[in-house]
Amino acid sequence: MLISERQGEQRVIERSEYPNTFEGIRTGLKSIGLAAGDVVLVHSSLSKIGWTVGGERTVIDALLSAVGGSGTVVMPAQSSDNSDPGQWRNPPVPNDWFETICREMPPFDKERTPTRGVGRIPELFRVYPKSRRSNHPQVSFAANGKYSSQILETHVLTPAFGMDSPLGALYRLNAQALMIGVSYECCTALHLAEVLSGRTGTTRSGCAMIKDGKREWVWFEEPDWYSADFPALGADFESETDAVLKGRIGAAESKLIPVRLLVDYAKDWMETNRKKMGII
Repeated sequence: MLISERQGEQRVIERSEYPNTFEGIRTGLKSIGLAAGDVVLVHSSLSKIGWTVGGERTVIDALLSAVGGSGTVVMPAQSSDNSDPGQWRNPPVPNDWFETICREMPPFDKERTPTRGVGRIPELFRVYPKSRRSNHPQVSFAANGKYSSQILETHVLTPAFGMDSPLGALYRLNAQALMIGVSYECCTALHLAEVLSGRTGTTRSGCAMIKDGKREWVWFEEPDWYSADFPALGADFESETDAVLKGRIGAAESKLIPVRLLVDYAKDWMETNRKKMGII
């Protein structure tokens, strides 16, 4: 175990057999089944990958290299702080701040609005050369590669994870979902199954966006997204199919899954299991 000091802080670095490199990450991606020409939706944890020479840049370069010029890499680029402050829990803010936040929140801007809660890899990926971003003020996606325009072309305000979104395009393109060091709870493709199954409630949401050329705070109804049962769904999917390819990317346990097969299974699973649970 190594101790690193930076700007007066001590950080503990878990010592592995050797540091991750571009070639090592790319080899791991190929070993798990990622190939040239693939369209892949990536959910990732840099910390689970382990110490990597070049950090998130190296991981992105390896992903783009693995799919090549005929493939496409897609990542969530969510900006969840552009939302109703009354729903904030981590951390909450005082009630008497709500009006000011809604009035002063900068409108979503594809170029300048940072990601939140999706990690360091997507935050760098959204500004990478040739990366593009969909035009959703809260749950946009970024893409880089041959099918970027097709994937990002349509992204309606609500339902944000429906067929008229990048997830719908990925479903039609027979994309793969790659989870690097994260669980099914992070798999946004399962929200598409929620929409298709109809097994969600509804909730009011709000955001700052440009509408008719002017900044406005917009309220809208959307599905009440629910991911607590995603791990159980994923476990059942793996036990009933042989579709999940498993391996390690760096130190991260990783999975490569066909999006369409997963979504179709999840739709049926939700219709059965959420009905039993009393979820609308």
